Amino acid sequence: MASKTIKVDYLARVEGEGALDLEFTDGRVTSARLKIFEPPRFFEAFLRGRSYTELPDIVARICGICPIAYQMGSVHAAEQAFGVSVDGQLRALRRLIYCGEWISSHTLHVAMLHAPDFLGFPDAIQMARDHGDLVRNALTLKKAGNELMRVLGGREIHPVSVKAGGFHRVPTRAELAPMTETLKRARDIAVELVRWTAGLPFPNFEQDYEFVALRHRDEYPLNEGRLVSNRGINIEIADYDSEFEERHVEHSTALHSVVKQRGAYQVGPLARYALNSDRLPQHIQGLAAEAGLGPVCRNPFKSIIVRAVETAYACEEALRIIGEYEPPAAAAVAFTPREGTGFGCTEAPRGICWHRYEFEADGTIRRARIVPPTSQNQPCIESDLAAVAGGMVDRPDDEIRHRCEQAIRNYDPCISCSTHFLKLSIRRS
Repeated sequence: MASKTIKVDYLARVEGEGALDLEFTDGRVTSARLKIFEPPRFFEAFLRGRSYTELPDIVARICGICPIAYQMGSVHAAEQAFGVSVDGQLRALRRLIYCGEWISSHTLHVAMLHAPDFLGFPDAIQMARDHGDLVRNALTLKKAGNELMRVLGGREIHPVSVKAGGFHRVPTRAELAPMTETLKRARDIAVELVRWTAGLPFPNFEQDYEFVALRHRDEYPLNEGRLVSNRGINIEIADYDSEFEERHVEHSTALHSVVKQRGAYQVGPLARYALNSDRLPQHIQGLAAEAGLGPVCRNPFKSIIVRAVETAYACEEALRIIGEYEPPAAAAVAFTPREGTGFGCTEAPRGICWHRYEFEADGTIRRARIVPPTSQNQPCIESDLAAVAGGMVDRPDDEIRHRCEQAIRNYDPCISCSTHFLKLSIRRS
């Protein structure tokens, strides 16, 4: 019996480390495990006993790249529990700050973290020597997203303006006005980025995913919608537990999320696009078609194109919101907290981020539960790794390692995961 084991000792992920074990026996993959050994971070535990007023600032610290995703999910849940409705210009401003996060995060991934895989460079620094214009334009584009978060949130990293009911402070029209020219330039760069990504060399690889994403009645989803899938799921976010469950697995300290009746599912740009491409403006749909995308893309390596398309859309949507902006009469809706349970779910760049909180009558948090996108994608990542490696069993180990790194980065599971290369050890017998 011929066997081979490929062990990746350290795989950096969100605020921690992981590893990858691949086992081959008789020319086939018998095990593909993404091992997460980072210690628990206890965010849900130390939210207990805190006030709802502290919630958005605490959960923002879960991720330095996607703080808005966690802030929005948390304040939406608090508002649902307290019977608060946020609409009009306050709702639009929330969509605007989320556009900033999408622009910044997607651009970082597309141009700095994933592109080197396709071009054969070890990192973006090395890549910049031959593709300086790409890197410079990407930095300009990312800066536009950062600036949106700063103007609305007070600062780029862990913004401080978001609160239940709205914002602590909203911008004036004069403060938003300079963003128009910045975003027009960013939009032009994003459109070219879509066209550039379309020309990358993609493996011929597709999977039959169950896609899960929010779907809104008339918008490409960011903050609101029902949870839907391409295999019949169509539920309110409060009913998440009726279709999904989190499971402990022996090789990981991170939970694996699965559809109860079927197993792995995928969240993120491919899922959003597959379930909502008809919600994109016609010219963005045309841009996607020009890049070779149909209404559904099942090749995870082409997620880089979809992220670029979503970046162009976020620039366009931000321009629309700024053009229609009228400062609201108040920065937040007044309310009184009450005892209750609230749910929030928004579309982080990497996929749906689901929240559930129980509150005491004074707004103190009794219980908290957060399901981030990376934990939902982990079973799908393992399935992809098995399929990718299974088609390369006779290739050199370095090639297998590189392609597996690339397959993991298709999901953009974290900033550190995308910037550290994998240490590989081989055992053959």
